[in-house]
Amino acid sequence: MASNGKYGSPSYAPSAPSLPESYGQQYSQGSGGSYGHGQQHSQGNGGSYSYGQQHSQGNGGSYSYGQQQGPSSYGHSGFPPGTDPAVISSFQMVDRDRSGFIDENELQQALSSGYQKFSLRTIRLLIFLFKSPNDPLRVGPKEFAALWTCLGQWRGIFERYDKDRSGKIDLMELRDALYSLGLAIPPSVLQLLISKYDDGSGRRVELNFDSFVECGMIVKGLTDKFKEKDLRYTGSATINYDTFMSMVIPFLVSYN
Repeated sequence: MASNGKYGSPSYAPSAPSLPESYGQQYSQGSGGSYGHGQQHSQGNGGSYSYGQQHSQGNGGSYSYGQQQGPSSYGHSGFPPGTDPAVISSFQMVDRDRSGFIDENELQQALSSGYQKFSLRTIRLLIFLFKSPNDPLRVGPKEFAALWTCLGQWRGIFERYDKDRSGKIDLMELRDALYSLGLAIPPSVLQLLISKYDDGSGRRVELNFDSFVECGMIVKGLTDKFKEKDLRYTGSATINYDTFMSMVIPFLVSYN
């Protein structure tokens, strides 16, 4: 269990799905504060943090985000070598003007054809995190491929902790899923998170995959930004007002 305010136990923290390089480049501040994906770090006071191993894809869904099926035969410009042809096809089907970029509605359609329908709110968060450096309102082939792979990793986590195979996870399953990523969320914060999805019916709050992705990416994104300021991994950092607002506001207003 995490202690002394640290983020999680190195022995219990496999890889969290990684955000695109462009996200870190756009919002990186200072040096030495970033947490490299899959790397072990040790800084001051014996504190350490490890992202560990990549998750495997989970439990045989009807279509799995991020699975690679050999080199692409499409040759679509801009996609990384070896991109799954199904990923390229999903992009091409919605890029009707052949601009090489897709907007939020086209992205929603592309992802829905691959697995399930995502809310526009989640789509806007994904575009904020994976947007092209050349177009802040759309994603290109490289970003789309990275987004697809990231969703595959989140899907594997979701299926691992959806123990009753209901297609939804409850508060305790969400806690365990986030903790497995090294995100030891305090109970009060966890309750605040899940209350965001309370429909007022009085029934137990549960998250589908769409809401889980939204929730998980917000928590991971904000935690990563905080870690950049917590160089000794103590769970505490001193930041000024401008920095705080710059960290938080993009997650609050970019996708509403």
